[in-house]
Amino acid sequence: MSQFAINLLFVGASFALYIGIAIWARAGSTKDFYVAGGGVHPITNGMATAADWMSAASFISMAGLLASGGYANSTFLMGWTGGYVILAMLLAPYLRKFGKFTVPDFIGDRFYSNTARLVAIVCLIVASVTYVIGQMTGAGVAFSRFLEVSNTWGIWLAALIVFLYAVFGGMKGITYTQVAQYIVLIIAYTIPAVFIAFQLTGNPIPMFGMFSTHTESGVPLLEKLDDVVNALGFQDYTADVDNKLNMVLFTLSLMVGTAGLPHVIIRFFTVPKVADARWSAGWALVFIALLYLTAPAVGSMARLNLMTTVYPEMAGQTENYEEAANNPILYEERPDWFRTWEETGLINFTDTNEDGRIQFYNDATDYTDRGWEGNELTVNNDILVLANPEIANLPGWVIGLIAAGGIAAALSTAAGLLLAISSAISHDLIKTMINPKITEKGEMLAARISMGGAILLATYLGLNPPGFAAQTVALAFGIAGASLFPALMMGIFSKRMNSPGAVAGMLAGLVCTLLYIFTYLGWFFVPGTNMLANTPDNWILGISPLSFGAVGAMINFAVAFAVSRVTAAPPQEIQDLVESVRYPKGAGMAVDH
Repeated sequence: MSQFAINLLFVGASFALYIGIAIWARAGSTKDFYVAGGGVHPITNGMATAADWMSAASFISMAGLLASGGYANSTFLMGWTGGYVILAMLLAPYLRKFGKFTVPDFIGDRFYSNTARLVAIVCLIVASVTYVIGQMTGAGVAFSRFLEVSNTWGIWLAALIVFLYAVFGGMKGITYTQVAQYIVLIIAYTIPAVFIAFQLTGNPIPMFGMFSTHTESGVPLLEKLDDVVNALGFQDYTADVDNKLNMVLFTLSLMVGTAGLPHVIIRFFTVPKVADARWSAGWALVFIALLYLTAPAVGSMARLNLMTTVYPEMAGQTENYEEAANNPILYEERPDWFRTWEETGLINFTDTNEDGRIQFYNDATDYTDRGWEGNELTVNNDILVLANPEIANLPGWVIGLIAAGGIAAALSTAAGLLLAISSAISHDLIKTMINPKITEKGEMLAARISMGGAILLATYLGLNPPGFAAQTVALAFGIAGASLFPALMMGIFSKRMNSPGAVAGMLAGLVCTLLYIFTYLGWFFVPGTNMLANTPDNWILGISPLSFGAVGAMINFAVAFAVSRVTAAPPQEIQDLVESVRYPKGAGMAVDH
């Protein structure tokens, strides 16, 4: 059986499973559509939350980022994981106790204002649409390679599959589909990692293999990797980061962004009780950890495999890496996996010195004495996890498995985001603000039309993305962190926070963050373009636009508190409501005053 047939079998079977589940769990009411009827078991919800949260950026891009940037890109790992802990401990149980369907629902009622609700809707849509671009981009990468179609057709196929199971199934269908997708993606991620770890180090546990001895050379794997990349002018894989401020702010931006993600937050409205929300958060953390503990090993091993493919003499015991670097592989002798990925356009080779060999190095370093006239190989970060089994010559069924896993990761999060957008439009905007008398049937129709429209928009932006998957997702996290997270935190933990303060804070955080991003990053949503108009020298205090979400959140908090202090306090019933959400009924009554 050909590799294409194997890939088609795995991917086709997973699609049939997702659509079958959606038909079985089709939403019959708005409660089914928005919160799966509110009766999801904590373990089921934990697994669905993990799939919802572990997007194409986690499955496809994160290990690629770790592979290309090493320790410097560990901020993605720390920020996303830390943010989930904040969400699980400080937000999820309280929001579930409040008992609403959506994030704008909470903000609108807590801040007793349709203006606050409308601002929250805008913030949610901006963050979710930005995030879903990364999912469509990742799905396009996976489809284009494994189903041997163009990237454009890959994105349209992803849109069609999401439409079939999300529009009809709603949250109920999405929940049980995401359970299946989690099982597919975690098996797909860990099995190749076990194979590769054993192949490179003799240790089948990837996270331990990363710190083990590289079998072929007899030195620690990370030391081996440092030697290889250093000989080619790249920064050591384990090197520290010079701009600590930027690293801290970027980590914080990802943390507060994670805690403000609406598509994850609404998952905690699907369980019967507050205690179930806590348990499902704990289970989700366990399920997430299985992938996140494996990702650093996958990244480091992918980088070493890639470099030693181009420079075979560096693979074994090498006393002189500089000499080994003089003999890269001949282009005509490139392996089959290389040829396959070239067809997708995600690997590009240009023989600038016309010697027939692949020079892959940091051309910021002068290697003209070697006859090199510039780096000749461009490798898209998003392919490394997907290409890993092929690079390591693993069996065809493993490649088919990771094809299904990569697509599952992208589709699971895309569905959750599209549901969050749909709910904000149909429930918060149409039902609550525009037409409160709309029938349940009319609201369901509005929800499905809204989701269909969101899918078309996401598809268009996925075809014309402003960056690669994880980079685009990082922007979404910054936007969510700067706008929604502070409003949620202050809504739960500050009885004094009022409507004018919350609205002013959300607008200030959102506007400042967007202005900084588009001023200093220079990304434009123009078909066929992906340009960086400005250099890092222009960044204020060296703060990357991807890191500005943390600053935006601080601005949000500061503006909200300042405005709330000079305006009237919330009504007493709102203050009592906040008190009831934070404390169990009767708490403190036995205390002797």
